[in-house]
Amino acid sequence: MIDTGAKRSAIIIGAGFGGLALAIRLQSAGIETTIVEARDKPGGRAYVWEQDGFTFDAGPTVITDPPCLKELWSLTGRDMAEDVTLVPVTPFYRLSWPDGTQFDYSNDEAALNLEIAKLNPEDVNGYAKFLEYSAGVYHEGYKKLGATAFLDFATMIKAAPSLAKYQAWRSVYSIVSSYVKDEHLRQALSFHTLLVGGNPMHTSAIYALIHKLEKDGGVWFAMGGTNRLIAGMVTHFERLGGTLRLGDAAVNIATVGDRATGVTTASGWHGDADMVACNGDIMHTYRDLLSGSRSAQRTRARLERKRYSPSLFVVHFGVKGTWPGIPHHSILFGPRYQGLLADIYDHGVLPQDFSLYLHHPTVTDPSMAPEGCSSFYALAPVPHLGKFPVDWDEIAPVLEKRILDEIGRRLIPDIHDRIVTKFSYTPKDFAGDLNAHLGSAFSLEPILTQSAWFRVHNRDDQIPNLYFVGAGTHPGAGIPGVVGSAKATAALMMEGMR
Repeated sequence: MIDTGAKRSAIIIGAGFGGLALAIRLQSAGIETTIVEARDKPGGRAYVWEQDGFTFDAGPTVITDPPCLKELWSLTGRDMAEDVTLVPVTPFYRLSWPDGTQFDYSNDEAALNLEIAKLNPEDVNGYAKFLEYSAGVYHEGYKKLGATAFLDFATMIKAAPSLAKYQAWRSVYSIVSSYVKDEHLRQALSFHTLLVGGNPMHTSAIYALIHKLEKDGGVWFAMGGTNRLIAGMVTHFERLGGTLRLGDAAVNIATVGDRATGVTTASGWHGDADMVACNGDIMHTYRDLLSGSRSAQRTRARLERKRYSPSLFVVHFGVKGTWPGIPHHSILFGPRYQGLLADIYDHGVLPQDFSLYLHHPTVTDPSMAPEGCSSFYALAPVPHLGKFPVDWDEIAPVLEKRILDEIGRRLIPDIHDRIVTKFSYTPKDFAGDLNAHLGSAFSLEPILTQSAWFRVHNRDDQIPNLYFVGAGTHPGAGIPGVVGSAKATAALMMEGMR
């Protein structure tokens, strides 16, 4: 345990991955840490529902870079395996297209090269060169900068040569296309940015680092679901002496002059603290929780002009029968790629076609459904509420049926007869349950001009004991991203106490 001298205190708003990771780091360092969480369960976007005997994770469901999680336990000499069981997932993803093309993506080099050769033999060498590129941006963008806070432009200038070397101004799709020629493979190697809210056609090529991250560390699943990883983090945090307040939303961050002094919740509870950190939505924090701060309102005005990631429409469903032929993670591409992305990100329309991410956890852990049954969710990116301000209560049943029909056509022919239970989660739910600005599922869109120093800083520029963690701050969304943000923010908070 790190000795920080006099006992200090911190309050963290939000018990998502970022908030919990930050809380564990602070509590491990001897800082009395309290998390306040609005919902009845921890997890934030990694919430969980239990319905009719089925367990449904809200997401995220793709776990990469387990060492970044294990480090949270090793800070105090513990082992994550005490609280969480991670198992590898193979293939990482099965990708399929309407023309019948299928591609299994994994880090088995021989098997993967065979898969690539089926699409285009000439692309095997191109893929090897792409992996070299991915390894370079992984080293520069993730290992060196992923847990480094960008508080001033000078830090950005120092990173500029590396960003320039790897042509960070180009998009992931553009970089991928320079190495491989088959269009299916181009989609297979660029779709990952969608898992962190980025359009492959716009997102910086630095995000190609995801391939190296997966190749080296694999793709994993927490037995019992992502919610069991959250539960394990809570167990460890409380074991260290931390306090978690559930079902009590923060309504105000108190400030005196340029200092945050504490947090007040909806129940009337108030806690004073030396430091305050927010894992909640960045717009909600500045607009609502800091409504009495003039500097915060100036920041809010700037944030309103930013570009936000799309939202998601997710259908959770439990069915009779087991499906060993459907892997844990599938991507069902639609007939369009670039055009579909433009509709979602640029035009703000809900097209007739869609691409789906299908999560099938019971193929790995049958305990997440009643015996003889399976649980799934199907996720489709959709425009956020600012681009597509419609009545989702009216649209949801129509889109839900279209999605289930498509899964029926491609994987489970009698799906409607097999469904035991189902429900959908819409942009309206993201906005209501998570205070997500515009119902965005990933906060700020991860384009180059909204990354690193250009993103919300891990420490507020005007309130020096107010900190941020999670998808809205550096380095961005995804489990490794928000856990990395916790490492960067914790370092700043402990430095600020000296």
